[in-house]
Amino acid sequence: MKIMVVGGGGREHAIIKKLKENKEITEIFALPGNGGMAKDATLVNIGAKDIPAIVDFAKNNDIDYAVVAPDDPLVLGCVDALNEIGIDCFGPNKAAAIIEGSKVFSKNLMKKYNIPTAEYEVFTDLESALSYLETAPIPTVIKADGLALGKGVIIAETREDAKNAVKSMMEDKIFGDSGSQVVIEEFLTGPEVSVLSFTDGKTVVPMVSSMDHKRALDGDNGLNTGGMGTIAPNPYYTDEIAKECMEKIFIPTINAMNSENRTFKGCLYFGLMLTPKGPKVIEYNCRFGDPETQVVLPLLESDLLTIMKATTNGTLKDCEVKFKDGAAACVVMASNGYPQKYESGFTLNIEESVADSVYVAGAKLDGDTLKTAGGRVLGVTATANNLEDAINLAYDKVNYVHFDNAYYRKDIGKKAMEVLK
Repeated sequence: MKIMVVGGGGREHAIIKKLKENKEITEIFALPGNGGMAKDATLVNIGAKDIPAIVDFAKNNDIDYAVVAPDDPLVLGCVDALNEIGIDCFGPNKAAAIIEGSKVFSKNLMKKYNIPTAEYEVFTDLESALSYLETAPIPTVIKADGLALGKGVIIAETREDAKNAVKSMMEDKIFGDSGSQVVIEEFLTGPEVSVLSFTDGKTVVPMVSSMDHKRALDGDNGLNTGGMGTIAPNPYYTDEIAKECMEKIFIPTINAMNSENRTFKGCLYFGLMLTPKGPKVIEYNCRFGDPETQVVLPLLESDLLTIMKATTNGTLKDCEVKFKDGAAACVVMASNGYPQKYESGFTLNIEESVADSVYVAGAKLDGDTLKTAGGRVLGVTATANNLEDAINLAYDKVNYVHFDNAYYRKDIGKKAMEVLK
């Protein structure tokens, strides 16, 4: 069986390693993948947004099943294009992927179907947005409507910061057309939780909860990044809260999408905040999160391909989805200076003893030599019977990965451990 995975980061590497456990799979192609995946998949130099080339490759190479992992190709309709030539996919079609592709759509959906989220207003012109900010509660959250590589959200601590954020999006177009509309949103407080879920549009099966660490520096200081590490499960996410989320958020979201004729199949990511007034949705993603995938999938005991096919076929309620007891921790190793200015092109050595635990996000092959090629270079993951052991083991494994200019946070999971103690 030939599988194609669209995407090229650490998330895709984690998906590929998990898929490899299925013995029916004879070959996995990564489009485009990265040099660090070369031992686990056949790299194909086709960009994740080049949908015509992706379709041609699938057609010419007798691909049996495709996993479309990143947000951009999903929002652009990659699944639709592959379905048209008879290839089943894991991932939502274009109509459903709008739940991430447009923050205005997702906020309006939640409002219409009474799904708990922050209060908000939508603006299509700069003048109205600036006028609203004269009296809006501060701090506030400014969001560009469309995809912006996960960077289209600014938390403004002052009125001046809020106005500058709106101007940068709507006037200076720092996020391109994604900032043509903006959402100005109530600032919520409370612990954040990421819950990825499998769904076939009828049944929702949440995966193990996780906690991302977005800030670049220890103590949750510094700039927001694509994620500097994760732990799972998230200790703030109790059984009681999980039940409430299922009743008030997860099932209502799936039903809402069905009511809008946008049935969602694939992985629906719920970014939640546990506020004093109960859990609320901060954001939806239409795919596996990164780096949450790097702690969630290592805890999955059931066969990933079987589950993925069940989401496609509408048979998820009959499919076993089982996770291990215990915990996982992932430490992201980045290029020093990330997320701003950093150097890359350094030789990357991953010792064989930890290679199975490393998910490479930014690397390229220079001949036979693996070199760094990005801000977030890789994630090092460990699983154990408890979170403390998982964290310690992950940091121990970091010692077996080497590249110049390496930087990583030293406190991944610290906040979670304080809750557990």
